[in-house]
Amino acid sequence: MPCDLMLIAYDGSEHAKRAIEYAGRFLTANRAVVLTAWEPMVRQAARISGISGMVQPEWVPDEEMEDIAYTTAREINAEGVHLAGLAGLNAEPRTEEFSGSVWHAVVEVADELDVDIIVAGTRGATGLRALVHSSVADAVLKHCHRPVFLVPPVQRAQAHENGHNQHAVK
Repeated sequence: MPCDLMLIAYDGSEHAKRAIEYAGRFLTANRAVVLTAWEPMVRQAARISGISGMVQPEWVPDEEMEDIAYTTAREINAEGVHLAGLAGLNAEPRTEEFSGSVWHAVVEVADELDVDIIVAGTRGATGLRALVHSSVADAVLKHCHRPVFLVPPVQRAQAHENGHNQHAVK
């Protein structure tokens, strides 16, 4: 029996593409919302200059021009919706501006829409790298009180083998 509504966190990465592929293979839903969270360029520039210790630029975007981050997010989101359709999911687009963190935006949209399940890919970071850079998927899992379908990345040996086999077939 299909769930009513699925939320797919999509950032255009290979991990997110793989998550859509597996969601189409293993899950059924009446509707799937493909979510791409984005941060305005003004905040990105301020955050980066703050981290680097540089003086924050007095850059104010022209109100007539659309934020390039938003334009890019819409393009990435359209790709995700297309891939979800190819995977057999009845997908619709959603972009969400965030001011805190991507995982928080995902959890907020999931709560707002009252989704049945969240789908996300993982980077598969381990050890020190995982401690320093926590993943969006891990944070969603820890902070969301809904089922979460996480798809891990391809193992390196398997990815190499698949690439080798593809060359052999050509």
